[in-house]
Amino acid sequence: MRKLQKNGGALAAVLDDEDGMASRPGPVPFRRPAVESVRPRREMVDDFTEDADTEAFLRASGRNRRIRRGLIPKTRNGWIIAGVSVGLSLAAVAAGCYTAMRYMTTSDTFRITSSQQMELDGNSHLSRAQMLSVFGEDVDRNIFHVPLQERRTQLEQMPWVEHATVMRLLPNRLRVHVTERVPVAYLRQGGDIGLIDATGVVLDIPPDAPGNARYTFPVITGIKAADAATSRQQKMQLYAAFLKDLDSDGKNTSAQLSEVDLSDPEDVKALIPYSNQDVMVHFGTQDFLKRFHKFQEHIAEWHTTYPRLSGVDMRYERQVVLQMPVKDSTVVNGPAAPDATTAQNAAPAQKNAPIQVAKANVPVKASAPSAKVAAVNTPAKPTEPKPHAPAAHKAPTKAQEKEAATRKRVEAIKAWMAKREKARNATTTAKAQ
Repeated sequence: MRKLQKNGGALAAVLDDEDGMASRPGPVPFRRPAVESVRPRREMVDDFTEDADTEAFLRASGRNRRIRRGLIPKTRNGWIIAGVSVGLSLAAVAAGCYTAMRYMTTSDTFRITSSQQMELDGNSHLSRAQMLSVFGEDVDRNIFHVPLQERRTQLEQMPWVEHATVMRLLPNRLRVHVTERVPVAYLRQGGDIGLIDATGVVLDIPPDAPGNARYTFPVITGIKAADAATSRQQKMQLYAAFLKDLDSDGKNTSAQLSEVDLSDPEDVKALIPYSNQDVMVHFGTQDFLKRFHKFQEHIAEWHTTYPRLSGVDMRYERQVVLQMPVKDSTVVNGPAAPDATTAQNAAPAQKNAPIQVAKANVPVKASAPSAKVAAVNTPAKPTEPKPHAPAAHKAPTKAQEKEAATRKRVEAIKAWMAKREKARNATTTAKAQ
């Protein structure tokens, strides 16, 4: 073969014969070149690692990350060494914590040396001395040895404290914040006068209560400090609903009340002053404002007709019961009429007449409410005033009774204040000694 030629992918060979003449090349069969095997992906990556764009792409996709197994022991001795190292590290941390805790619980830096290091906040009725009496054992004590939860519980057991918070302020201070209860009424228990909040907790009267504008609210009766807490709370909820309904018209109607009786949970009774005397009004448990307006609308007429009027029962829809001494009880359907006989005779002619009055001088049954008598069908004879009990002399008697009750109430408050001041002076003297 003398020469190789490549034409369009075909190979040709030129052969020299014996005479040196070139013979015509013959066809050579076509053979496809062998395809090289595809290299693994790892080798391709290695080939292009020097390319900046390729490195950025692989770094973003995370494909060039390799697992490093140098920290995982591969031999038994390696595991032993690793375990010993971890144990020594934990022991060192525990020793450090113990040393720091021992220092904080024994060093004088964290010791409360005086009561001046206790910050008190939120107390307006409680004095600082009363609040510090809870922390008397904590003076000269390490701040970390003060039982905060126990001190908070002791503070909340005080009647005036509703909620308390006690915090540590490093290195050696305590911060105490209290939320005091808000009184909503005076509470009269016999001759004792106190305060009561919305949940039924009985409170002492502070020294600034007499004459203070913040304590101008009615007096409540029918609740005792010895009653169950749930009972006192239910009665105070009824009292709150009573005042809310009365003041719903925006006219501060509850300010006209002198005393509220909550002894009967099914009937709220209130003393309302009128013409130098107090009238006991029964409101029931609903429609308080509506019944109060009805009382105001007719009280002048009722009192003119019956000067000895002592109570009005407004719990009934179509009748009003006027309460007086046992000798003259009256049941009224609407406003009272000046003459009982006339109103009774006019009733058959006017079927829907709003006035029906009957008087009866009969004793009241023990089972019936005091001073309440049903209407009778027989016409009542007009009673003549007794010569020894003129009507003009009855009003001063009520006024005198009211003055006596007010004077008794003021004397009870003054006696309580004097007793409290005496106890305070005795405590101060004992501490000074």
